[in-house]
Amino acid sequence: MPLSRTEFDERMKRKPVMLAPMEDVSDVVFRRIARGFGADVCFTEFVNVEGLLRGCRNAKRKMTLAPDDAPTAIQIYGSNPERLAEAARVAEAAAPAFIDVNCGCWVPKIAGRGAGAGWLKNPDAMVAMARMVVSSVSCVVTVKTRIGLDETHTPIVDLARRLEDAGVAALTIHCRTAKMGHSGSADWSWAAKAAAAVSIPVVVNGDVDSADAADRAFRETGCAAVMVGRRAIEHPWVFREIRARLAGSDAAPPTLAERLALCRAHLRENVNQRGELHGVRVTRRHLSGYLRGMPGAAELRRSLLFCDSLGGCLSILDAYETGPRAAA
Repeated sequence: MPLSRTEFDERMKRKPVMLAPMEDVSDVVFRRIARGFGADVCFTEFVNVEGLLRGCRNAKRKMTLAPDDAPTAIQIYGSNPERLAEAARVAEAAAPAFIDVNCGCWVPKIAGRGAGAGWLKNPDAMVAMARMVVSSVSCVVTVKTRIGLDETHTPIVDLARRLEDAGVAALTIHCRTAKMGHSGSADWSWAAKAAAAVSIPVVVNGDVDSADAADRAFRETGCAAVMVGRRAIEHPWVFREIRARLAGSDAAPPTLAERLALCRAHLRENVNQRGELHGVRVTRRHLSGYLRGMPGAAELRRSLLFCDSLGGCLSILDAYETGPRAAA
């Protein structure tokens, strides 16, 4: 259900831990998994505004929210401000918690066309676009971006002020430049500078990959929230660990039985959502991390890699759990 601005601001005062929008990862199945482990707010995969406005089946799938899938924000991306505004109105009808505009994706096929981090090439246009989107809908609008295009172009602090003036309710900052992609280390000091310059919540993203990192990000930046991306793909227990640390304790690491149970549950749910072949295959990117550290994990991963059926994968997991290595 949509959050009012007051409800949104109240939620952001609780130090939320967020699941980042990730293409072909943060779908409805994985959002449920992340939320089950303690993610406070989830984001959809990137929804292309052109596909959405054409009625593309994949775009519709991405923005379909089940009643229990809350709070979830729909993230949209595109290079045309009028089309983004129109798509925001369509997205609003799906009743997300809020709408997020992707101004941070560095992938060349996205940024090179002016979408995602491509907006950082022209901050004036980015601010005007944000103002247009905000004025087009009644729900809360946020923006996710990076600190700049490269080390010589880091306009994030001034940009944060201007986006606040445009009506944006919160700003997520992936603390790398677009040129860096996922390389190098995220520089959280930029999030701290931006947070000090605005009154809206600022969310830290980039290298928030453990309870220690999340705790340090809150302490060092003074930001309102943290967002977890790639680490969650292989270790969704990170949300449980962060929530425990923020509460003053440490969560127990996942047991072997818990890891295997998550493999089975994720496989079943993806097959239910996407069909057997595609469901099994899209789960593989997660299984390597779910199984990491277990005795004989490499051999188990190889067996699962070459199995395209749900029944076969479940049999492999069952055989492992009752075998000698699992008991070691």
